[in-house]
Amino acid sequence: MKQIEIKISNNEINYSEALTFMENRVNEIRDNQSPDLLWFLSHNHIFTQGTSAKKNEILNSEIIDVIKTNRGGKTTYHGPGQRIVYLMLNLNNKKKDIRKFISVVEDSLITFLKKYNVEAKSFKDRVGIWVTKNNNITLDKEKKIGAIGLRVKKWITYHGMSFNIDPDLNYYDYIHSCGLKEYENTSMEDLGISLDQSEFDEYFKIIFINKLKEI
Repeated sequence: MKQIEIKISNNEINYSEALTFMENRVNEIRDNQSPDLLWFLSHNHIFTQGTSAKKNEILNSEIIDVIKTNRGGKTTYHGPGQRIVYLMLNLNNKKKDIRKFISVVEDSLITFLKKYNVEAKSFKDRVGIWVTKNNNITLDKEKKIGAIGLRVKKWITYHGMSFNIDPDLNYYDYIHSCGLKEYENTSMEDLGISLDQSEFDEYFKIIFINKLKEI
């Protein structure tokens, strides 16, 4: 497998600037001018709406900025304490199967969470990563800890995944997260787990790059 570049940003990145960076990088990857890239970062408080989002998923648009974006999926929240992994990867040399690629992203986070005695799973009818059991105790109802929203351009992926380490979960009260009204979001902190951002970056990177070999 070709070398994948890792970019780690510890300062909050402006969403629009990140989008411009990704679009330029995708073109460079397409033209064989740059290698594939995993970018670990965080954004300031923002709601983003993907291509299938509806207006009524925002319950209060006065709280923070709302940005329409070209990723797949519905409405989500980004902010401090949430780690984002943008995945700029060329699938032309792999199986051109976006569902399989999403499964690799989901499985990587599920595997990551096992290290902390958290059981999570994915569901066919709602994309994302859902915690079902914490410290051997089954939750009354699964809670979402990771969201996925991708775009593919000529079989090069961009956008990616967000994972809740210790964000302010109150912001989810102002949206129907991923279009779902009846489910709650959680975080590592909410589950009683202290996780350093750099620890997440390092461990998730290893798991994901290893699972990527399955495609």
